[in-house]
Amino acid sequence: MSLSREFLLRQAEEYSTPLYVYDGDMILDRYHRLFDFIKWPGLKVHFAMKANSNLGILKLLNKAGAYLDTVSPGEVILGLKAGFPRERIIYTANNLTEAEMHMVHEQGVLMNIGSVSRLAKFGKAFPGSELCLRFNPDVRDGENERLMTAGDIAKFGILLDQVDKVRELAAKYNLKVVGLHEHTGSGIQDESVYKSMKALMGIATPENFPDLRFLDFGGGFKVPYKPDEKRIDYVKMGAEITRLFTEFCDKYGRKLELRFEPGKYMVAESGYLLVQINTLKDNHGYLIAGCNSGFPQLIRPVFYGAYHHVRNLSNPDGAANVYDVVGNICETGDYFAERRELPEIREGDILSIENAGAYCYSMGGFYNLRPMPAEVLVQNGEAKLIRRRISFEDLANQVLAESAD
Repeated sequence: MSLSREFLLRQAEEYSTPLYVYDGDMILDRYHRLFDFIKWPGLKVHFAMKANSNLGILKLLNKAGAYLDTVSPGEVILGLKAGFPRERIIYTANNLTEAEMHMVHEQGVLMNIGSVSRLAKFGKAFPGSELCLRFNPDVRDGENERLMTAGDIAKFGILLDQVDKVRELAAKYNLKVVGLHEHTGSGIQDESVYKSMKALMGIATPENFPDLRFLDFGGGFKVPYKPDEKRIDYVKMGAEITRLFTEFCDKYGRKLELRFEPGKYMVAESGYLLVQINTLKDNHGYLIAGCNSGFPQLIRPVFYGAYHHVRNLSNPDGAANVYDVVGNICETGDYFAERRELPEIREGDILSIENAGAYCYSMGGFYNLRPMPAEVLVQNGEAKLIRRRISFEDLANQVLAESAD
């Protein structure tokens, strides 16, 4: 279930490179599969918008009935403009300001509070309001230390042993806690999902929170990045999730909604960054292939040491050599692959950097004043431009327009 080499080469020719291409059919398939895996009648799937905030993808998921997980006022506003009803959006921010809190509350979006101090400020500003609370499940997991979002050293969530303080504040300001939330990390394994669920369900009692409508167990579902990497058995995981939640609801006294917030799972494997090789160097046998993109356009290998599979679309049957695939940014660490065996790379070849649908474009920037790539969405074999490429002159003019001088 992937876009063919020939199809990707046609997109590179039509739209030029660097270019992001997304398989919209795969995105929808991933979304619908979650309902096959987790057979709970009150399942709600929030797409973690921070993974990919392209308007075309948001509209695709809104039409499918997805919910939305947002982490900034900008994401809330864009989600609403993409057509998501405010009832299908949750806002989970870290270290938000007073202005941000008021801005989001005015939009009528449910707020997910992750600290005792912010809870007090929220209660004072909006007594009698509904809200969700983010707790720290104290279960650390993820593909990288920087992606682990729980445990004592994490900045996220309210500690489980602070539940009494939370209850006091909720009572003081007549707050109605309608949901509880937790998130363990990105790239989590099945056992960590179960442990974190049990941790949150342990405090989700009628005595602590009598008005609950849902429990939200976050996202971070693992996807394979390397060709030989084992895929998680989501059928098995979904069955265990359903069993655990059924037991919980029986104890709580009524059925609640079950919510998850996948981002990577839904879009990572749908994405391809197409680049063109423009420079080859043979440094005494050390082969370096330079391309027309760089880490501001896909930062995960530099930032996380992440692996992205690379294909030589132009010369797939060439004799294998070992290359560093590097970018065009004035930084030594600007690379997409190090010491990677690939079919012979020639100047002019198109490479596909894969699993580029999540936390790639959305983490991009304009370092070295290089504009971000165009983006294309594919559905039913048809490609559609969903974000145009701006020129170098456009980018320079944007800087001038934003200048205070």
